[in-house]
Amino acid sequence: QVQLVESGGGLVQPGGSLRLSCAAAGRTFSDYPVGWFRRGPGEDLEFVAAITRAGYRFFYADSVKGRFAISRDNSKNMLYLQMNALKPEDTAVYYCAAGTEIIFPTMEVLSRANEYDYWGQGTQVTVSS
Repeated sequence: QVQLVESGGGLVQPGGSLRLSCAAAGRTFSDYPVGWFRRGPGEDLEFVAAITRAGYRFFYADSVKGRFAISRDNSKNMLYLQMNALKPEDTAVYYCAAGTEIIFPTMEVLSRANEYDYWGQGTQVTVSS
């Protein structure tokens, strides 16, 4: 099994930056792709970003391209999401997820929440002036 714990959320002003972290335990971290999803107030779960096992390829939702950057440190079992130029519409609970059963990590596959089998508890990000 895989256990995931997010941290780093908080309150930030529009235009500010925040760095989220996700600590993984259990199965070897480099064996599976991981991603970030979010759920805003009264909204459905939304794909944010994903990264493949070796960290060679990464994918982003159109709404965050050019502002967010996903990365991983397999030696430390850590996943990160650097968020810059934050907007009020980025306000949401952010979740990290592991897809241990994903075989072909394409954008189409990695953007679907039901492809992931392990999830963290979420961390709140609030962007407000």
